[in-house]
Amino acid sequence: MKKFILLFSVLAFSACFQQEKNCTDFKTGTFEFESYLNGEMVNSRFERRDSIEIDYFQGHTDTSSVRWINDCEYILKNLNPKNMAEKKPIHIKILTTSKNGYIFEYGVVGETRKERGEVRKVED
Repeated sequence: MKKFILLFSVLAFSACFQQEKNCTDFKTGTFEFESYLNGEMVNSRFERRDSIEIDYFQGHTDTSSVRWINDCEYILKNLNPKNMAEKKPIHIKILTTSKNGYIFEYGVVGETRKERGEVRKVED
């Protein structure tokens, strides 16, 4: 019984301090994203204007459509796919936000594998 009361107290206390998500602050702007590619840290930059996203990575530019499901979730679909993998839409869910960026979860639509990443907003 004591374990139940302790667990309930912890859950109730933590619910009061959930981080506020201001996802609408990130529907537009210029962003940077760091990730590992073949064991090396690489940086990419992208611009999002509500329903379109332009990615700049290693001298290449890609354009994707953005379809917002709600304020914190959207589907990215490459407008000019070069192979079958690029034809698959990506589901992105913003998990938490801060003043300068957000942490998100992403994966191919229809697949269970999910990854996480962090984006930093560099311009409005």
